[in-house]
Amino acid sequence: QVQLMESGGGLVQPGGSLRLSCAASGSIFSISAMRWYRRAPGKQRELVAVITSSGRTNYGDSVKGRFTISRDDAKSTVYLQMNSLKPEDTAVYYCSADVRLSGRGDYTTYWGQGIQVTVSS
Repeated sequence: QVQLMESGGGLVQPGGSLRLSCAASGSIFSISAMRWYRRAPGKQRELVAVITSSGRTNYGDSVKGRFTISRDDAKSTVYLQMNSLKPEDTAVYYCSADVRLSGRGDYTTYWGQGIQVTVSS
């Protein structure tokens, strides 16, 4: 099976920065798209950023220009660099990855358990 483990969350002041990491482990043959989502209290889950296997990226409107998604395929890890953080960025952040377990199988989406990011003075 595949596990995704997020790290790097915590409490930060407005205007500060955090870098989230999400490492995939298990019987992985290949990973295509990797994503970051977030869910704020009382709100629906929101797509924050996505990066394809070729390195193409896309961002939610609320984080464009402030957040950067990247990946290290050698480590099966996706990152989210978050700058100029605002209180409204407070949420539980989740990573997901589309993983193939063999050379002939389909891709399956796996999820991390989530990590809290709190932006507050």
